[in-house]
Amino acid sequence: MKKLNLALITGGSSNEREVALAGAAAVEAVLDPEVYSINRYDAATDIARIVQDKEKIDFAFLVVHGENGEDGRLQGLLDLLHIPYQGSGVLGSAMACNKPAAKQAFVCSGLTTPSWMTFDGFSPEIEAELIRKIGLPMVIKPAHGGSSLGMSIVHNKEDIQKACELCLSCGSSGIAEPCIRGREVTCAVWGNDPVEALPVIEIRPGREFQFFDYTAKYTPGATEEICPAPISEALTRKVQEAAILAHKSLYCEGYSRSDFILGDEELFILETNTLPGMTKTSLLPLAAKTAGISFAKLIDELIRLRLKKSPLQL
Repeated sequence: MKKLNLALITGGSSNEREVALAGAAAVEAVLDPEVYSINRYDAATDIARIVQDKEKIDFAFLVVHGENGEDGRLQGLLDLLHIPYQGSGVLGSAMACNKPAAKQAFVCSGLTTPSWMTFDGFSPEIEAELIRKIGLPMVIKPAHGGSSLGMSIVHNKEDIQKACELCLSCGSSGIAEPCIRGREVTCAVWGNDPVEALPVIEIRPGREFQFFDYTAKYTPGATEEICPAPISEALTRKVQEAAILAHKSLYCEGYSRSDFILGDEELFILETNTLPGMTKTSLLPLAAKTAGISFAKLIDELIRLRLKKSPLQL
């Protein structure tokens, strides 16, 4: 059988570049060399080479995050080149990466998400509006991007300016929402039709972390990730159903992973990731493993899901 010529596209120019590179190394380590002929491309420097090699590429596996990788731009290029890739297309990628747009879609679908306010600078007037509309404590984070980069939890008025400046150092606009206390859970889904949910994970950062920040995410042992989450069957179903609904409301394809807060009486969706992390400490591989799916099988299945929709003539 002819090998699948696979372009492993990683790196990129966002501040999540190192996470992407680590994930790509993990993916490449489990790809079967008897099945795949692998060539690596950097989304920051190798776009021209991807275009040049388009006739030799059967499939692109994307391990990129943030701007110019997860936001639909790279997906649009691959569509124009007629190169299939795993996961969501332009629309789903762009909507999920834009937190305000995603929240609007969640609300329209009947999901509960914290109220929000967007901003693109800082002034005393913006500070006053944040306090009036959102209140304290509040979460301030970039309107695009992930890995909790540029995110702060603000308890005092005096800290708002610093949090806004940190946020805007990671992007051109920010979003603020009330800080809702509760248990943090995440749920990945996959499939074309039907879409199925994987086991729910509860995330418990170490006591030294105020929230599940970049260090807590990617430092082995810094966070307790419990899968399946120690919650009731009814609540598990509720989270899984919400993750599937979020996936559909954003026009995602193939797979996604949604993050939630379990408040006292309500489930709040925070955001949806269309290219979840693939590092050794990432949540999607953990959920798959709990469901009896090895990391290698997970990668194979994500490729198969796309090829099932648009099979190659090899």
